[in-house]
Amino acid sequence: MRTPSLDLTVIIPNYNTRLLLRSCIESIYRYTEGITFEIICIDGNSPDGSADMVAAEFPEVVLIRNTANRSYARSVNQGIRLARSRYVCLLDSDTLLIENAFAPLVRFMDEHPAAAVCGPKLLNPDGSVQHHIRSFATLRVFFLQTLNWHKLFPNSRLMNRYYNTDFDYSKPQPVQSIGTSVYVIRRSTWETVGLLDERFRWAMPDLAYNYTLHKRGFQLYYTPCAAVVHFGGQTASQDVLRALREQRDGFIDFSERYDYFGKGRLIKAIVRLGIRVRYYSKILGYFLSSDKRVIKGPGAPRKETVAQMLDPRSPGGSSQKLDKVPVGSLSQPGSDA
Repeated sequence: MRTPSLDLTVIIPNYNTRLLLRSCIESIYRYTEGITFEIICIDGNSPDGSADMVAAEFPEVVLIRNTANRSYARSVNQGIRLARSRYVCLLDSDTLLIENAFAPLVRFMDEHPAAAVCGPKLLNPDGSVQHHIRSFATLRVFFLQTLNWHKLFPNSRLMNRYYNTDFDYSKPQPVQSIGTSVYVIRRSTWETVGLLDERFRWAMPDLAYNYTLHKRGFQLYYTPCAAVVHFGGQTASQDVLRALREQRDGFIDFSERYDYFGKGRLIKAIVRLGIRVRYYSKILGYFLSSDKRVIKGPGAPRKETVAQMLDPRSPGGSSQKLDKVPVGSLSQPGSDA
């Protein structure tokens, strides 16, 4: 086993998000202090020159240039295998540090040895809390999702328990499932449980890993000790129809391989049917709605805010606006944004 020489390895998979990636890496070097760390960026042969930008502007970053856009899980696992640290942080390229977030996260893991992984507070660009805590879905919740129940009945107690809409983001606490946009993993966790499941391309490796940890008795924690801005799904939204297909196939594979809703053949057949129904409803919604994003559930960033921040045609250009996120308007860690 590799003897860790650093506190943290930040692993950033990237495909075609050059401006976001630049701002993300700049924010890491701007704010991070008090720990030893390295950054590993895995680029999926981005046509926008992302890899060349990293090589030219951030020579200290360990850059992996893949010849194709590999799956999220495979890219992340490449980085984990190279990590020289006690912890790794999986970090989406569409995130932005607004403070020294990594040192408190390392400290939290040091002070909570039972925590296999942890994730911080995520903020939308307007400063509101991004809801990234989920409970594992029951079969009933799944079928209500298929019917878009949470949109028809936003006060549904059952769906609110699944989406954790009443979650107290001011308190550290164990959770069932947490998003991997900013996801800190203890070395002993991946050495014991293994890496992310590479059978999934884009959708489901995060849920599969959280579910595996939960089933094996490992604890996942949310902590408000740090806050990070997340623009939300910018890679997936580059090709929404493809992302929806991968989401459909990933969910079917996850149900089949992990017995998520049960082991019975009849249950799995019904789930496959429900997933396909939900997929076609999303396809219909894509063509009928002006919001073409993949991720737009409860607590997601508002479409108008993200579009304004990232539109290069608007005054100032997107790269300048990313550098000038209004930190003063953002909720600070521990607040109830």
